[in-house]
Amino acid sequence: MVKDTNVISNEAFDQNKGAPLTFNDLLKRIGPGIVLTGVVIGPGAITTASMLGAQYGYDLIWLLIPIAFMGITFMLTTYRISLLTGMPAIHAIQHYFGKVAARFVGIATFLACMFFTMGNITGTGAGMNLVFGMNWKLGALIMICVMIYCYFSKGVYLKVERGIALCILGMICAFYATLIGTGGPVWREMRSGLTHWVFPAGSFSTALAFISTNASLTTGIYGTYLGTEKKWKKEDLFNGVMKADAIAHVVGVILISGAIVLVGAIVLYPTRTTIKSPSQLADMLVPMMGNAAKYIMGIALLGAGFSSLLGNTQRGVVLLCAGFDKETALESKNIRWGSMVIIIIAAIICFNYGGSPVQLIYLANVATAIATPVAGLFITMMIWKKDVNKGLNQPRVLQICMTISYIFCLRMTASALVNTVPKFIESIFGGF
Repeated sequence: MVKDTNVISNEAFDQNKGAPLTFNDLLKRIGPGIVLTGVVIGPGAITTASMLGAQYGYDLIWLLIPIAFMGITFMLTTYRISLLTGMPAIHAIQHYFGKVAARFVGIATFLACMFFTMGNITGTGAGMNLVFGMNWKLGALIMICVMIYCYFSKGVYLKVERGIALCILGMICAFYATLIGTGGPVWREMRSGLTHWVFPAGSFSTALAFISTNASLTTGIYGTYLGTEKKWKKEDLFNGVMKADAIAHVVGVILISGAIVLVGAIVLYPTRTTIKSPSQLADMLVPMMGNAAKYIMGIALLGAGFSSLLGNTQRGVVLLCAGFDKETALESKNIRWGSMVIIIIAAIICFNYGGSPVQLIYLANVATAIATPVAGLFITMMIWKKDVNKGLNQPRVLQICMTISYIFCLRMTASALVNTVPKFIESIFGGF
């Protein structure tokens, strides 16, 4: 449980005393951003990025620009609020807006993570199917057992951080090797895609899933709880740690997701491939990997799914517990047993779903967009509160960037409620 602190203590804090750290010291202090990259780059991110490139070529590559803008904004905003108030994000919401608001945000972010967990379970199953040829449900069940073991072992945070870092490095190598092997992008078309900000017909739901996966406010909120595990202090807001951690996260996301979109555009778009199965995801790597493509993609999905499943399930339970002012330490009984219960419930839903595992991964990512309008309202209001920044310079640039990012997400989500959600619900019920 995180206790309230007096934010007025900022008046006694000299923001100039946070001298920039050396590169080696920064590497020791960052970490949550890397974990968050592993949470974000799961099977859903791979699937939606592949769909984006396969169906629309370079036309939606421009989405990486607002993703970078919003990703850094969300991270720095939530980090600043947390370190200046001495409370992780949802506890800060409770402090300023009351228990009802905190519980509302906790439930909304938990539901978004629950959908994400469903996608991650099917993603690990799809990876096991490609690597070993087994039924995806059996493969997912095996990986769930491995993950539960990890939950009940000691040193959870350090293991998650190191494991996810390895998965991220492996994914970057696999997709960039393919990108280089295929001759790279057509620069003229890529430049056009980066400068023409339009949504091709029928692309909105895929674009929403891509943005909500790669630039999620829920990610920044969870980062404030990981910062507690990392024992961040107020000085880290001014000595470069927060910026370095946020940049490391966003750069990792852009490097991986951008490479996948480009590979999809180069390999699959010319044939107008519609991705409906894991084997079609593996087709992206065939030009470089040949017959080994399905194994490489299987390992990528397996690694992405497992790292995201491990981190995201904890994320959902942490945020739910935070909303109800319960213990949020990763090794607490609340988080360990709560994560196991959520995994079991999500697995039952996945295993009874009659559609393609790739379709469920995609649909789950669309559903994660529900959390930003809810949590974003309170986060945006807090960053503008004078008493949060009292005694320090007002972060006008960050305040404006957060407002713009929130309005952009709100606009996209509103359009999804009208155009996408009815189809999503129909697809869910039609799959059982």
